Amino acid sequence: MNPRTGAGPLRRLVVLRHAKSAWPEGVPDHERPLAGRGRRDAPEAGRALAEADCVPDLAVCSTAVRARRTWELASAEWATPPPVRYDERVYAAEVPDLLTVARGTPPAVQTLLLIGHNPGLEELVLTLAGSSLDDSLETVREKFPTSAIAVLAWYGHSWNALAPGCALLMGVMVPRGRKT
Repeated sequence: MNPRTGAGPLRRLVVLRHAKSAWPEGVPDHERPLAGRGRRDAPEAGRALAEADCVPDLAVCSTAVRARRTWELASAEWATPPPVRYDERVYAAEVPDLLTVARGTPPAVQTLLLIGHNPGLEELVLTLAGSSLDDSLETVREKFPTSAIAVLAWYGHSWNALAPGCALLMGVMVPRGRKT
């Protein structure tokens, strides 16, 4: 189905890879904090989403510390942050798991923000995008770095309609903060 001519309301899945994390010795992967660059980049991601008119109706975030902190810093840039659900299924998830999470989104949500990890997020974007408005698909194939944001859009009556190739990749952003 063409994402521009399908049935139902326009829906957007905004995929945000967590900001740059630190690798402290002896800290389990799930507990890794953001690095200095990550603490600078996460608010920039929030500002970029606001400027692109992509503030979500709902966010679903990995339970990992680096993803949670990315959410906290990004959403602090918005006047009214949306509700967030922390979902352990997003941590270290592969495409089928991520699709299950997204398909469980309430029908009233038109824009969903999914905050998680690679390689799952990169593979999800490549799986869902049937085409892109520009060279964004090639950009994702080359690299989906920390703090990267991909915006996918399609028409559907429910999130259950989310299927491989159904979406148009509207664009990719990689916001970066400045050193202070």
